Amino acid sequence: MKKNDEFSEWNKIYATLNESQRRWFAAQKAKEIGYGGISKLCEVTGLSRTTITRGKTELSKLKSLQSGNVRNIGGGRKTIIDDELVKALEEILEESSAGDPMTLLKWTCKSARSIEEILKKQGFEVNHSTIRRALKANGYSLQANKKMLSGKNHPDRDEQFRFINRTVNRFIKSHNPVISVDTKKKELIGNFKNTGLAWSKKGEAIKVQDHDFKSLGKGTAIPYGTYDVQRNEGFVNVGMSSDTAEFAVNSIWQWWRHFGRKNYPKSEEILICADGGGSNGSRNRAWKFYLQELANKTGIQITVRHYPPGTSKWNKIEHRMFSFISMNWKGKPLENYESIVKLISSTKTTKGLKIKSRLDKVKYKKGIKVTDEEFESLNVKFNKKFPTWNYTILPMI
Repeated sequence: MKKNDEFSEWNKIYATLNESQRRWFAAQKAKEIGYGGISKLCEVTGLSRTTITRGKTELSKLKSLQSGNVRNIGGGRKTIIDDELVKALEEILEESSAGDPMTLLKWTCKSARSIEEILKKQGFEVNHSTIRRALKANGYSLQANKKMLSGKNHPDRDEQFRFINRTVNRFIKSHNPVISVDTKKKELIGNFKNTGLAWSKKGEAIKVQDHDFKSLGKGTAIPYGTYDVQRNEGFVNVGMSSDTAEFAVNSIWQWWRHFGRKNYPKSEEILICADGGGSNGSRNRAWKFYLQELANKTGIQITVRHYPPGTSKWNKIEHRMFSFISMNWKGKPLENYESIVKLISSTKTTKGLKIKSRLDKVKYKKGIKVTDEEFESLNVKFNKKFPTWNYTILPMI
């Protein structure tokens, strides 16, 4: 299950404690929660019910608590989470991972026991408890299906996920780029409150407007991101006018100019993984029209795979790039366009994420229609499997 926000600060303290202190700390928290407290703390901490119950007994019976070594050095359960296991685990989770673009939280719909079964078939000697520890160590949390999707589940959802994953693997093996694209939440530019906390001297907190009225701002920033799945690199084109199909495709072109053609000089194909709606929607004619222009300009064929309706959080860019941008600028007012570009470009992670950002001053017009004649002239090859979501646009030579 998803960890409640109330435990985020609590866990920071919990992580600094030794074994006995953790047992007591968890026991005290369970007492505060009351009914169901032990079950909740088992979920959050990974401790067993026996351990937390023991902690409650010690708190009630012992006059003083001694937190020295609780077992011989080298004793206890051995860690068997090696790099090979982590790599295999990541491959299993690849097609079933989702995340919140506003936080660092990731989750998977696969249970620890189902993952255990897959790993054992691959030759790993592992149990579900070890898998749970490995998932938590890599930032994952198990979610119930009903909390992961918006709207009614599409009957072809899981099959499309598997099809996307197979296509991604094929492109990676052939050394062609795989990019995940999307528009991040629009941001009001000005001296407005930005959710989160930032360090400052006591009494010198940044003062911001008490109301987020658009009339008090300097405009709206529209960050359109392109994330290179293989290289862990991102590009964000910050628009100033409208989130249109032309803007989306131009953002991808800017990525190609700054990163793509340098990193993939021999590439003949690009794979784009995108949501099913918005400026890069699966039914958006203008999106395909401008992709045709991009294919003609680059001479490279463009394959598109759309995520099914209500599954945008599975888009890699959400939890691999957008979440880190949100964390980097939390608590900092986005006072002007230059500051938002700078904050995006300064976003980095311990796993090597690098992002470049630029300001797009072009004024994009809304409501541009693509006629039937223009659409029929496009060099589009629709896939037999779910053609609305899967197609390739070939250059017109």
